[in-house]
Amino acid sequence: MTEPSPEAQYTFRRRGGDRIPADVQVYANIVKGATLGLSRRNWSGMEHVPLQGPAILVWNHYSDIDPLMVVHYVYNAGRHPRFLLKESIVKVPVVGAILKRSGQIPVKRGSAEAADSLRVLRQQLAEGHVVIMAPEGTVTKEPDRWPMRGKTGVARLALESGAPVIPIVQWGALGIHDRKRDPKFKLGRKPVTVRAFPPVDLSQWLGREPTRDDLVQVSDAIMEALRAGLAEVRGQEAPPLFDPRQQRPEESESSE
Repeated sequence: MTEPSPEAQYTFRRRGGDRIPADVQVYANIVKGATLGLSRRNWSGMEHVPLQGPAILVWNHYSDIDPLMVVHYVYNAGRHPRFLLKESIVKVPVVGAILKRSGQIPVKRGSAEAADSLRVLRQQLAEGHVVIMAPEGTVTKEPDRWPMRGKTGVARLALESGAPVIPIVQWGALGIHDRKRDPKFKLGRKPVTVRAFPPVDLSQWLGREPTRDDLVQVSDAIMEALRAGLAEVRGQEAPPLFDPRQQRPEESESSE
């Protein structure tokens, strides 16, 4: 099979990827229609998203609406996007049923079930699926929207599964929605860049039982890859990884 162009058309999917159930295709087309109406895409790097087999796709999370941009990109890259979602979202009538049917994974944060979500993700990867994760676990608190230090869940999942970790960098979603702005939403098609990069090299940590230091180092390597990609997309020099535990109280208040 000939590898399709990495610069897939915005309306159609790459061939040779996951098979999508008919009803899920309907849901996906609704999401795509919304993103097409809100954004003008600048997509690249799709060749780094494997058409088959397991992969962990990580992205820089800085806007409440940027997951939709990532979903659209991954879907058009030929894969079936699967996210970890707050349990409260999947309890919403109708919406929750659609999310569950489309393979999304609910998690109750701060509980034993949160740790159990890693088991579910390992199973998804073992079955050859891709999973999409924000390593920070939330919208970044960095004042200029650069990535901050991530949690170690993605690192543990990567080392235990051996699945490649593919950074997906996106920028521009704040033009559509910004929780700090009034009004938060702005209509009209805003430019949005989404770019995938080569897998993060984690070879030095594979093949052994990871220590706590290993997990922190792997997490930092993943976030540094996202930071470097975002610097390339933004055309700016990136600051050191932001550590929210070291932020000043006034910065914490202004980021809410």
